[in-house]
Amino acid sequence: MAAKKPVSAAATVIVYGIPNCDTVKKARTWLDDHGIAYEFHDYKKAGVSEALLRGFLQDVALDTLVNRRGQTYRALTDAQKAATQSEAGAIGVMVDKPSVIKRPVVVADGRVQAVGFSADHYETLF
Repeated sequence: MAAKKPVSAAATVIVYGIPNCDTVKKARTWLDDHGIAYEFHDYKKAGVSEALLRGFLQDVALDTLVNRRGQTYRALTDAQKAATQSEAGAIGVMVDKPSVIKRPVVVADGRVQAVGFSADHYETLF
């Protein structure tokens, strides 16, 4: 992913993910420890919309957003896996099975700043 500008202190930060995901836990702990205010969007409770995913895809590549290494992806049917090769198909799969989205997705002021967690990357962002 291309380098992002640092996030301003006044930015609205939203962390998208699943609360029991270890990577999401690491990201949230890092943000808490560094005093970064954020909202948490739980895919399991709040779901994910096609519009939200299309917005993410304005900032990151499809291959970045779809977690092809996870258990959810491995459990997909061959047809569902094939569908993830196109944007429209992948969006359909991600809406139906949000656990296939790489996590967390960190958005600040409406733009994706990070997918996944890296303390070094977060240091440059915040």
